[in-house]
Amino acid sequence: MPRQLVLPAAVDATAFRLLNEWQRDFPLVARPFARIAETVGSNEDEVLAAYRQMMAQGLVSRVGAVFAPRRLGASALAALAAPPERLEEVAARVTREPSINHNYQREHRFNLWFVVTAASRAQLDEVVAGIERDTGCAVIVLPLEEEFHIDLGFDLKQGAQGRRARRASAGGESIALANGDGGCRLPEGDRQLIAALQGGLALEPRPFARLAANVGRDESAVIGRIDAWLADGLIRRFGVVVRHHELGLEANAMCVWDVPDAEVSELGRQLARESAVTLCYRRSRVLPGWPYNLFCMIHGSAREEVLAAREDLAARLGLDDHPHAVLFSCRRFKQTGARYLGARDLANV
Repeated sequence: MPRQLVLPAAVDATAFRLLNEWQRDFPLVARPFARIAETVGSNEDEVLAAYRQMMAQGLVSRVGAVFAPRRLGASALAALAAPPERLEEVAARVTREPSINHNYQREHRFNLWFVVTAASRAQLDEVVAGIERDTGCAVIVLPLEEEFHIDLGFDLKQGAQGRRARRASAGGESIALANGDGGCRLPEGDRQLIAALQGGLALEPRPFARLAANVGRDESAVIGRIDAWLADGLIRRFGVVVRHHELGLEANAMCVWDVPDAEVSELGRQLARESAVTLCYRRSRVLPGWPYNLFCMIHGSAREEVLAAREDLAARLGLDDHPHAVLFSCRRFKQTGARYLGARDLANV
């Protein structure tokens, strides 16, 4: 049983609800913060002030869309082995790249791990080539091949019963992904809306009206389009995106295994049902340096908690019969929302 999550003192009962209950199912109405206020027994101004404060404190990254991997553009996890004495210099170059949304140091020979997103695979390759050219470090690129559990929300209650319920409602099917270019094949108006939405909603009474004005569309049409994208799966979830480290989940490990291809899908589905697992997916191997194809993330309030959870699930599922590694995060250099579309992409429509 994981220890109780210790939240910052500024997170009172109402703020907790604002953080936890609207990570998904955010109201798609003209005045969403007023609707939330009705639910928590507050008022619109107080709810907006609370979200602004939590964003200023770093507890909230944004309120908005989390797009499904490889539905909108191209994305991949990537890593490089930076000489220890150059790690900060190399990390700074990676962080400067707008296409990078996560950039972490991890305990491994490959010590810098980052996520690249772009409008197409060709653009993603350009980003990687630029990093290699500027740093002199070879980059391994690990595209997503099959997703077992990618939600990106954190149940802050930490109750085993609640997390099991979340797993049951999420379903147990994996999604195999086609090997395509990943380019954005959307009408110009939709691409403009997505580009405006990537940074999150404005924290004001009618955020969808502001969003609509920015792209020259009607408020109700924008709300309807977002709702349709949620139904279609282009948007994985829409709501509050929290920062796990600032909320007390200070330890995280990327746990990897080299599983035979004939077994990886079934093991991945089993692993995704574990309450301790926050992300789970299959990625490409890059031989000879990176033989692992099954990945999961485990977050916790302390290193020993993460290790205990990992050892427990690995023993029960027989995972450590396969070659494996545990890569704890050391430092976070960058954590933002994914940006698939930029000015260059809109100019090329």
